Amino acid sequence: MKSIIPNALTALNLVLGVFAIISTLQQQFVYAAFFIVFAMIADGFDGRAARFFKVSSEFGKELDSLCDLVSFGVAPAILAYVFLLHELGYAGYGVAALFATCGALRLARFNVNTGIVKGYFMGLPIPAGGCVVATFILVGYKPEAWLFAALVAIVGYLMVSTIRYPDFKGKGEKIRAIPAICTAVFAAFLLFIIKDATAWIFIPFIAYVLLGILNTLFSLFDTCTA
Repeated sequence: MKSIIPNALTALNLVLGVFAIISTLQQQFVYAAFFIVFAMIADGFDGRAARFFKVSSEFGKELDSLCDLVSFGVAPAILAYVFLLHELGYAGYGVAALFATCGALRLARFNVNTGIVKGYFMGLPIPAGGCVVATFILVGYKPEAWLFAALVAIVGYLMVSTIRYPDFKGKGEKIRAIPAICTAVFAAFLLFIIKDATAWIFIPFIAYVLLGILNTLFSLFDTCTA
């Protein structure tokens, strides 16, 4: 009976992802972005609930991946396409499909490497990737279509990259001082230039993207100088 709670939270993740797709088709982009963020919150609680009730299972892990692909792979891809990528014609098709495909590959690799990769995330986690694309829309800035396409494609690549992203559990990837300071300055700058408080939701996600990149680069530098 206890297994119902984490599985219900996982299913809620999927439901919110579907709501995001429907909102996108109705041109309600802000609602769609928030539904994706709420899906991430539900996704964060399902694993914790499973561990709390000691009901973790292979079924739950597989269900979680399937729901994540919809909410953080397909839904943001469709949102990105309807929002701006459609202006690029078939190239927009390709970028949207690339993002969703990278999300699927990221999830598959995560499932395979669960027992190998510990203490950090190899590649940008798909919930963070999906939320970067979704919450960018909240900023209220509509760039050239090709610039937005570049953002979506780069985020897609980061998901399948080998960049090490901190899991903030205190036992894994060391967060170095300079990358942390640079990221904090960057986040503060965005807080200063973005006037709409609603758009500030975008800041922690893009800051996390930057932190992983800088932290990995500095770790390589440490290795070379060791």
